[in-house]
Amino acid sequence: MRISQKLDYACRAMAQLAKRYDGRTITRLDELAQREAVSSNFLVQILNDLRRGGVIESRRGKAGGYLLARPPEAINLKEIVEAVEPSLLTITTHTEGESGAAVRQLWQAVSDRTREQLEGIDLKQLTERGNEPMYYI
Repeated sequence: MRISQKLDYACRAMAQLAKRYDGRTITRLDELAQREAVSSNFLVQILNDLRRGGVIESRRGKAGGYLLARPPEAINLKEIVEAVEPSLLTITTHTEGESGAAVRQLWQAVSDRTREQLEGIDLKQLTERGNEPMYYI
């Protein structure tokens, strides 16, 4: 599956915000960009999409920045995808021809299953991944 750079950066920024979540701590744009090695100019566009999608809030001013709109366990990957890359979950096949309807049904089933999987992964789970201990032999 090909994940766009925009969606990858959105997930990484959301993971950073989830790690700091306490309901009031604001994280500055430059700190998010630095921690995830992302261009600030590109990241601000992504954060605006996430804000419009209702998963983050922004604060203006000298002490401004970003924070999650809800606790990490209340935000799932599907919401992030829908905010940043809604076309990823859109079926674009046609129903013309003898096999068109059957092929479209197949891709619709795959899309539905993908949506279910994305709904089942919340930000808390995302931040817990990668924190497992590493064992070397």
